Formats: sequence, structure tokens, C-alpha cells
Amino acid sequence: MSFFKRLKESISSKAEAVTNKFKEGLSKTRDVFVERVDDLFSRRKKIDEDFYEELEEILIGADVGVNTVLKLIDQLRAEVKKRKIEDPAELQPILSEKLIELLKGDADAGLNLNPNGLSVILFVGVNGVGKTTTIGKMAHMFKSQGKKVLMAAGDTFRAGAIEQLETWGQRVGVDVIKQQSGADPAAVMYDAVQAAKTRGVDILLCDTAGRLQNKVNLMEELNKIYRVIQREVPDAPHEVILVLDATTGQNALSQAKLFGDKTGLTGLVLSKLDGTAKGGIVVAIRQELSLPVKFVGLGEKMDDLQPFDSEQFVHALFGKWIGEQKEE
Repeated sequence: MSFFKRLKESISSKAEAVTNKFKEGLSKTRDVFVERVDDLFSRRKKIDEDFYEELEEILIGADVGVNTVLKLIDQLRAEVKKRKIEDPAELQPILSEKLIELLKGDADAGLNLNPNGLSVILFVGVNGVGKTTTIGKMAHMFKSQGKKVLMAAGDTFRAGAIEQLETWGQRVGVDVIKQQSGADPAAVMYDAVQAAKTRGVDILLCDTAGRLQNKVNLMEELNKIYRVIQREVPDAPHEVILVLDATTGQNALSQAKLFGDKTGLTGLVLSKLDGTAKGGIVVAIRQELSLPVKFVGLGEKMDDLQPFDSEQFVHALFGKWIGEQKEE
């Protein structure tokens, strides 16, 4: 069975609402990136050095990342040689398949939750990436799964951060544990863990500061939060999620490297993917960091935070190619 046929069958078994969210959320990337690839494949009549060079340029322009692009082009060259391909159109399924492989990686993209009791998820990331919004949407997701959820307002330094989380709490019907602005974040976490234990909570979602106004090092502050949580719940935090803003492209990669070295990250959430034409950053991040992209933000609505799915991602971009394939 051809790759596109397999992909089509796999997608048809998934929820249509989710497929549509990926399609809508990636429309900007599709309009720019895929159109350029389309144009290249139809304009060039043969696969030569100029063809590879232009494809390389398009992929780098979509923020796929230089190292990843070079790796991808090498793989395409090898396939062209092995299969003796001459027509660029024949490369369409191969390019799609290679992108899925790059996106999948080895790591499990599911959340690691405690099956018997409290799961603590810590969110880190610089200010302005959509961290608080991501926490609110995830609270909604867990609540709609029937879980008992609590949120901790550990970003006590950014003006309005506590209020923002409270607003989300009201929207989704989830309580927020907080102290006053400027309070010690670790003390907030202590209160939140105690409250979660007392109330028999399933999921505790913890917001943290993205930047500190005082001289204390941010990473030291996060380590202190860690120690407080671990003292109360020995196997916690069960997930440490870095939230990155997809619209910042390569800058998101450098943020990930900064946090990754210091905070024991377990996965990533890529927010605002619907706001960029450079959705290729997902591929770059997945390749350059040995961390799974666990969720992606595909819009403004409460249920627009979706578990990342490499097949849905590629299908949302290249669905048109699948429709054009002749039935075997």
C-alpha cells in the first residue's frame, strides 16, 4: 500500500474534529510553505542540484532548521538514487514520510501521569510564550476527562500573572492556590501540594515565573520549587513542561536549550502554532532537542490545545497531495 494511502487510512480512523483543528491551526504554514514546495515540484521537471538547493532554501525558510534540513536533503538524495526517481512529483510521498519520521523520534509523546494518586505537572518558560493560557487549557482538558484538577499560581513576580490564572480558573471551574504578588513561589507550591493532598486531587498544574525582578537566579528559584514538591511528593514532578511560542521560531530553540540544561525537562508544548507561517519549527525542535513535543496550541479556543500527532501534522500540511494521488 502506498504511503499516502496508509496515511489517509490512519487519519480516517482519528476524530474528525481533531483533524480539522490541525488543518485550521496550520493554515498559515500550509499557505506559505506548501505552496512554495508545490510550485517547486511542478516547475522543475528534473531532480538536479538546483532542485535540491531550492528545496533546501524553502525548508530553511519554514524554520525547519539548518541541521535538520541538511539531514532531510541527504535522505531524499539517497532515496532518489536508490529508487532511480526522475520526476519531482514522485518525491512528494517520500518527503511527507521523512517528515513524519523526523517528527516522531523515539520519545513517548504521552504525558507521564501517576496512575495511583496525585500527578504534579510543572510548567516553565519565559514570559509571553502563552504559559498561563496553556495551563488553563490543560486544566479544561483534564476536567473534561473527569479528573479533579487544581492550579498553583507560582508566577508571583509578573504583574497580573496570578489574576490571569484565576481568570482561567473561573472559566474552566478549577480552583487556584495563590498567595499575594511577590510571595515566595516555593511557599505557594508547598500550599498547593498540601491542598491537593487534602482534597484528593488527581492533577496539580503549577505555573512558574519566566523572569525574576530581583537578583535571584531563575534556575535557582525553579530548583527550590522542585525540592519543595519532591519533599512532599517523592516521585514528583511527574512532568516538567517547557512552553515555547512557535511564532518566535529559532529563538524558541535557544530558550529550550537554556531551560533544558538546568531544569530536567520532560517535554514541550508549542503554543501559537496557528499564528505562524513557519510551522517547520516543530521539526527543528523535535530534532535538535531530544525531547518530545507533547502538545500544540492550534487556536484561541479552550479546546485548541491538542496532543501532538505527527501524522495529523503532516496530513494538515500535505493533504492536497493525498487528494491528487491516483488510486492504485
